[in-house]
Amino acid sequence: MLGVSSCSAPLSTREQGGLIGLGLGAGSGAIIGSTVGHAAVGALVGGPVGLIAGALIGDHLMGQARRQDSQSYQVEQNQREIDRLRRENQRLREQSVER
Repeated sequence: MLGVSSCSAPLSTREQGGLIGLGLGAGSGAIIGSTVGHAAVGALVGGPVGLIAGALIGDHLMGQARRQDSQSYQVEQNQREIDRLRRENQRLREQSVER
């Protein structure tokens, strides 16, 4: 029951990367290990290596997404300030014409 309930939340990019890496690492390790007659050992070695590599790649992608979100937010803030300054500039021009 604990395993089922822990999967109710969506996986983070880090977790997705780790799972993909685990599968690819175990598969690659099994293929490489089978060439020397030890597929299971290859999978046991390749799985954790793939898991770590995948999690690191996923973590890096999460960091990039956070930076991109932050930059998008800053661009929106800057655009709002530009719009506010344009309105203020227009108001001042109209005020100076009236005088």
